[in-house]
Amino acid sequence: MRILGPLFAAGGLCAAGGIFSWAAVAPSSQLFGPTIRQTGDKSNIALTFDDGPNPAITPALLDLLDRYAARATFFQIGKYARAYPDLTSEVVKRGHTVGNHTDSHPRLVFLHPARIVDELRRCDDALVSATGDTSRWVRPPYGFRGPQLGGAVRRWRGNARVVMWSVSSCDWKLSPDRIIQRLRHARGGDIVLLHDGDHRISEGNRHHTLAALQYWLPRWKDAGIRFASMDDLAGPD
Repeated sequence: MRILGPLFAAGGLCAAGGIFSWAAVAPSSQLFGPTIRQTGDKSNIALTFDDGPNPAITPALLDLLDRYAARATFFQIGKYARAYPDLTSEVVKRGHTVGNHTDSHPRLVFLHPARIVDELRRCDDALVSATGDTSRWVRPPYGFRGPQLGGAVRRWRGNARVVMWSVSSCDWKLSPDRIIQRLRHARGGDIVLLHDGDHRISEGNRHHTLAALQYWLPRWKDAGIRFASMDDLAGPD
């Protein structure tokens, strides 16, 4: 019986570790605070783009979205918004929403809350400098969260919301055909994860994402799907 106590304790630690790991990375997890991952309306889809702005692809993406009257949300990295402020400004001028994707794209799971707040504030400063306005939308890099994230987000801005996704395009894999196949799972009500940038370099190759959307946007449009930004979904403050 003496052996059972340590075994049960070890089992409990393993179970707790497994729950923590799932909660930290699973888009559906609400354990570390509430997140948004559905639009709440089966007639629309929310297209979201991470890691920009990217002068190599964002302008062409904006033109494509214009063609289909599709509004989207761009979760931008502060260091790139600071490098390309005119492009960040253009995103807003075209009717889209910008969101906060931190300043340098760190993994937030084990970061001190003060460091997370600093990342959010520095990104926000870059967005405000480019657009004249702030954002209430946050997407953690890689989707990774820890138990300290919710408090840090509230400390940064009380009305800010963390936005995850219900469908991932997996578009960091350089194959338009694979992205097209992944996006077959998108339905009305979904928030879709895509990328117009690459957090590692300022002008990453995301032409495969553009090609996949050239395929899907007219098909979604013909199916009667509307496209909403996070601001559209939330309405006025």
